[in-house]
Amino acid sequence: MVGAAISHYPDTERRDAMERRKILEKLGAGACLKMVRESREVGGPNVETTDLSAVAKVKGRIEMWQRVLALLALIMVGGLAVAQQTRIEVTSAAMPVDDVKANSAAIPDVYAIAGQFERIVVLRFKYQTDLLAGLDSAVKREKIRNAVILAGTGSVRSYHFHVVSNREFPTKNIFVKDTTAPADIVSTNGYVIDGRVHAHITLTDADKAFGGHLEPGTSVFTFAIVTLGVFKDGMDLRRIDDKTYR
Repeated sequence: MVGAAISHYPDTERRDAMERRKILEKLGAGACLKMVRESREVGGPNVETTDLSAVAKVKGRIEMWQRVLALLALIMVGGLAVAQQTRIEVTSAAMPVDDVKANSAAIPDVYAIAGQFERIVVLRFKYQTDLLAGLDSAVKREKIRNAVILAGTGSVRSYHFHVVSNREFPTKNIFVKDTTAPADIVSTNGYVIDGRVHAHITLTDADKAFGGHLEPGTSVFTFAIVTLGVFKDGMDLRRIDDKTYR
């Protein structure tokens, strides 16, 4: 890269010039200019204007590659930070006739279902337990048919949830999954509907809160606690989360 300078050295000094070039390239742009100045001060080999031009080229190239390498490093670090999160959009279509039908006047805008709690059940989940699978298992084991999820807390070492991503039928959902991201559980809610768990979760990290419909793959970290209010027999919740019932 500083070959233009070498052509000005006598043959007896060519080997030294080659060594000088290697040193200049290793030391960087600042050192290149410094060595040229020192060479003139001590009466070293004559360095003409062409030498300074060559050194300037070395300086420019070194600085350019330093910037490129710094940018690549930032891109790599940023890529690693988000590489584990995946987002997949899925269309959740009902029957075509249900997706296009209008609201029915026979179905009220809001309707009430009265009931009473039979008992309160507090569930505790240990490290590495899948939160949704644990809920399903506990509901079956405790013979819970209909219930409301009253509260939830703890932390996770990975998460998987989905959120709605459009405004018209058929519905679309974005599934967000990160197998390496820790987060705190700040809220868990939802229902057990005829033995089926419909749970939502709110998580937080140091920067934001996020969450949605709980999916398999949300793994407990320190612990998780979920409290259920179990309804007495006679409650009929089968249609409360049916999007076609409108």
